[in-house]
Amino acid sequence: MKKTGILQFPGSNCDRDIFKALKKFHPEFLPGSHPIKIRDYQAFILPGGFSYGDYLRAGALACFSPAMRDLIQAGKKGWPILGICNGFQILCETGLLEGTLLPNRQGRFIDEWVELKIESYNPFWPAKKEINLPIAHGEGSYYLSPESLKELEDHQQIWIRYKNNPNGSVQNIAGVANKKKNVAGLMPHPERAVEEWMGGREGLSFFENLLPYS
Repeated sequence: MKKTGILQFPGSNCDRDIFKALKKFHPEFLPGSHPIKIRDYQAFILPGGFSYGDYLRAGALACFSPAMRDLIQAGKKGWPILGICNGFQILCETGLLEGTLLPNRQGRFIDEWVELKIESYNPFWPAKKEINLPIAHGEGSYYLSPESLKELEDHQQIWIRYKNNPNGSVQNIAGVANKKKNVAGLMPHPERAVEEWMGGREGLSFFENLLPYS
């Protein structure tokens, strides 16, 4: 059975959370400083945190790591890749996903639960149609040009929207995907909603289509 790779960068702080959430799916940590043999893995997760201290911009330095060079090729070849929070920021910096993440409109870090609506079904990363998840970010305001926004809408790449916009994201967007849907990113944290003591288990629905241990 192929493994699920979890990228680690200096400053990642949600890597162990996602490892525990994916314990049925043969998770393995992958240092960002090393190349990846992509064929050994069924999927890849880029966790939240502050990769390289978020110097320059959130996610800007991680995209130049050896692991990300291989992950970019994996995404183009159809491997499932999910970026959560800082992972979403990294995927936007690499160009695997459209848009960019700007500082929250309030100018401060936000840490709260939000109500979400799944705008378009993703066969790689399915989820309940309406879901509550926690957010924790300082640069989560999603932005892209009106022309690019129309293209995302035309190709049903807008994946998740906030019901009540917490950070100023254009069109209430909380997550997007590429045209093939294999690469997706979101600011909320599904790995922080996988046990009842966390506040609910709705986050597990994102990982239903990963292959568990045989």
